[in-house]
Amino acid sequence: MTTFEREAKTLELPWPFTAREDELELVRRSLTAGAQGILVTGPAGCGKTRLVTEAVRGSDRARVAGTPGTRDLPFAAFAHLLPETLSLHRAVQLLSAVRLLVVDDAHLLDDASAALVHQLAVHGRTRLLVVAADGAPLPGAIARLWTGELLPRLALEPLAREAVGDLLTAGLGGAPEPLTLNRLHRLSRGDLRLLRDLVTAARDDGALERRPDTGAWAWRGPLPLTAAVRAHAARVLERTDPEERETLDRLAFAEPQPSGADGLDLRVLERLEADGLVGIDDTGAVRLTHPLHGPALRAAAGRLRARRLERAP
Repeated sequence: MTTFEREAKTLELPWPFTAREDELELVRRSLTAGAQGILVTGPAGCGKTRLVTEAVRGSDRARVAGTPGTRDLPFAAFAHLLPETLSLHRAVQLLSAVRLLVVDDAHLLDDASAALVHQLAVHGRTRLLVVAADGAPLPGAIARLWTGELLPRLALEPLAREAVGDLLTAGLGGAPEPLTLNRLHRLSRGDLRLLRDLVTAARDDGALERRPDTGAWAWRGPLPLTAAVRAHAARVLERTDPEERETLDRLAFAEPQPSGADGLDLRVLERLEADGLVGIDDTGAVRLTHPLHGPALRAAAGRLRARRLERAP
């Protein structure tokens, strides 16, 4: 019973929409007469889907989404809108009556669905709001929406510190103190999903509290590594190659380290750098690229492993 009560505390309504007012107006203008829609891109967690959801609130629309497990199934994203077997030409005909189509996670679309979205843009009878994540290869048909000038592109950046402060003030019902804002912005890097999970974890742990003297929210104590927070570090926690994991753990316990340090294999560093997990500065110092990864890796290390890594030069 206790578990269900704790989970229920986190099932709150979404935070108020804020800090993206200019982008919201731009997306809404893309849906007016004479416009064909827009392609919205940005890093994971920066608020792309929430922005589009706000833009189409109250409008009649159809929605499709790409998923990792269906990329080999033709028209998988449109399975709820189309019959089981049909040609691309027939699919365009059947969807020509749809006036507004939201396409989420377009980077995960199967090739047939991506081609259908492209053809709908070419025909111009359906306005398209297409959302895709940065850092993932786009299906060629989706990339050509932008490069072929069929749709304009809005590239979202992670929220800046001031915008994170506005969002926290709206979500918490009060402003965070500067040190707490700095900490949350540094850890989340403008990733709204991670930001919310951090705030939820800190509040549930009792570490994020409102100061009675100032009314500001203050976070004291260590980072609560709940399951939701750890999920954001899955890219490092799920590395199974022993050499890669040893390198990541070593950096977690003692970073930065010179790239030529004993025990650091340059080939392993190259693989981790290519995957965006480590970075090397102009002096040759190696660091983990995300501030959450160090605490997550340290928490996952066993006691003996942690003791050994703490003593490593």
